[in-house]
Amino acid sequence: MSGLTYEAVARFAQQGGLIYFGLIFLAGVAYALWPSKKAEFQHAAHMPLDDEELS
Repeated sequence: MSGLTYEAVARFAQQGGLIYFGLIFLAGVAYALWPSKKAEFQHAAHMPLDDEELS
């Protein structure tokens, strides 16, 4: 009988998914907190408050 049981594959998939999504989350946080992006995000945050007409 093979060493690959359902439980082993499920455990591997769960741990791999956790690591994968953890890395994706950390990449998103690093992108959001990157110093060179600060001006871009501040501009985007103030856009709803601008009194300019779009038309």
